[in-house]
Amino acid sequence: MFKIDDLDLKIIGSLREDSRQSFRDLAEKLNVAEGTIYNRVNKLKEEGVIKKFIADIDYGKLGYDLSAVIGIISRGGHLPELEKELAKEKSITAVYDVTGDYDAVVVAKFKDRSELNSLVKRMNAMDHVERTYTMVVLNVVKEEHGIEV
Repeated sequence: MFKIDDLDLKIIGSLREDSRQSFRDLAEKLNVAEGTIYNRVNKLKEEGVIKKFIADIDYGKLGYDLSAVIGIISRGGHLPELEKELAKEKSITAVYDVTGDYDAVVVAKFKDRSELNSLVKRMNAMDHVERTYTMVVLNVVKEEHGIEV
């Protein structure tokens, strides 16, 4: 079984800050050989710990100024199929299978209210959607795609 140690956690933390840094720079920062970094990163990728390297985009600067959190109540025991369909929507950035009042929660970004309105109407027309509850995000206090390890 694959075991993550302190060096792996340091590599992951450093890559979260700047995934474009070279292995050489990362090796110097962590005071290890460049080959060690190369091997560790490849192992982390092979084990699925690192899924991909992505850019942290400010979507507001691309015109996506409206975010919404939408709770969904499904019916008929078809939640996995419903969530799979929701995940195909281009404006949806996250689909969560949750406990509590809702069966699923999605997070989505839009350029305007008409895009939000269109998605909510499509969602409510989907098979196995009983009801949705939409919350418009007023201010983003924190939005990160990961946690500090």
